[in-house]
Amino acid sequence: MAGELTTTEKNTAGRLKSRPQFLAVRNGEKRKGRLFLLEVLDRKEPETEARVGFTVTKKHGNAVERNRMRRRIKEAVRLHVGFAMQPGHDYVVVARRDCLTASFKELSAELKARVENKPKHRRSSDGRPRNV
Repeated sequence: MAGELTTTEKNTAGRLKSRPQFLAVRNGEKRKGRLFLLEVLDRKEPETEARVGFTVTKKHGNAVERNRMRRRIKEAVRLHVGFAMQPGHDYVVVARRDCLTASFKELSAELKARVENKPKHRRSSDGRPRNV
């Protein structure tokens, strides 16, 4: 029937809204990409929902461009990535200018890959053997 609201399962994440929440996530893991930087913090509370925040710095254009970047990333999270975010984790997506020109399909695929895959630990290049 027209105008009738349907209820669906919630598969999106909560939101980070205050500055202290964003600053806390900066101390977590960083997953770098061409289109954005993803910062992840495990809050050690697996029974709570995942939360996500979005940041676009002023060096990436005027307000219109920054808002467009933020809207594109928010929509990618809503459609493709919200279900992949682990409960009890906070995520901050820091946009880069290239996310304006990238296709939406490419943007969502990279975001999904960054959320799902933890980065591999790199060996230090100081020449020490591993078993010492």
